[in-house]
Amino acid sequence: MPASRPAPDALLLMGTHCPWCPRVLESLKELLVDGAIASLETVNIDEQSEVAVELNVRTVPWVRIGPFELEGMRSMAEMREWAEKVGTEAGMTAWLGELLSSARIHQTVALLRDDPAAMHALLRLFASPDTPLNTRIGISVVMEELAGSKTLLGVRDALGELTAHEEARVRGDACHYLALVGDPQVAAHIQPLLEDPDANVREIAKESLEQLEQAPG
Repeated sequence: MPASRPAPDALLLMGTHCPWCPRVLESLKELLVDGAIASLETVNIDEQSEVAVELNVRTVPWVRIGPFELEGMRSMAEMREWAEKVGTEAGMTAWLGELLSSARIHQTVALLRDDPAAMHALLRLFASPDTPLNTRIGISVVMEELAGSKTLLGVRDALGELTAHEEARVRGDACHYLALVGDPQVAAHIQPLLEDPDANVREIAKESLEQLEQAPG
């Protein structure tokens, strides 16, 4: 763990009859001893079921390291890797990718509403040529969920920059997401795309401007 970034806290939810929980617990204890995590709290949900209800946990072992919530059996190496990613944009990008690849849309939206700065990590994932199709579809669903929100407004200019991306797909989607912001100022980013080399992007730009014109007040 780099000295400039403090080690994260960890929480483990386990069950009395869970065969994998003791292994995860021992791995976390080792991470605690060597400083990869700063503290470790454990809860047996057979004794404190209200904790599982509060955190909406349906399976154990369940580990939270910083903002990352890991379900099921995880190796010590994997948990160490997530601990090292806490507090980094690359780590948040990787975590959002994991959430979206497993279709955890509501969890993703809740995370972004609670931590709007994570939107920049989402845009990094969106702009990457290596992002899988199912993850891109998840990003689109998340953006629709955030339409008109302050969370989406906060990345208005960053989305505007992506309208100049080298990939037509990214330019077109960025144009659509700008329309979801609902701010008339985004028209300045969309207008140039009416002359985009790609016909699909031009069509999206036209539809996006029409959507902005029809938006209330």
